[in-house]
Amino acid sequence: MRKLFSIVALTFIALPAFAQDGAAGSQAGLLGLAAAISIAVAAFGGALGQGKAAQAALDGIARNPAAQGKLFVPMIIGLALIESLVIYAFVIAFMLLGKF
Repeated sequence: MRKLFSIVALTFIALPAFAQDGAAGSQAGLLGLAAAISIAVAAFGGALGQGKAAQAALDGIARNPAAQGKLFVPMIIGLALIESLVIYAFVIAFMLLGKF
């Protein structure tokens, strides 16, 4: 975990060293970085959320197999809502990329 934190910290510390002259180039690079980070965080969070939702539903079904019919539809709806948040982040990232 320390190595990962060190790599991320060094990446953000070194970012100004690669800045271009002029405001337009610098802003375009930062918007691209913001789009990439938003997609990465959304995909990571969505994957964790979907994994937890599926785990909870399967735990419930394993403990009470008769409840499978009552758990399946709400689980699918929950997974669709989690995925919609990832799609919103994807759309926002494309909107950010369209600004430059």
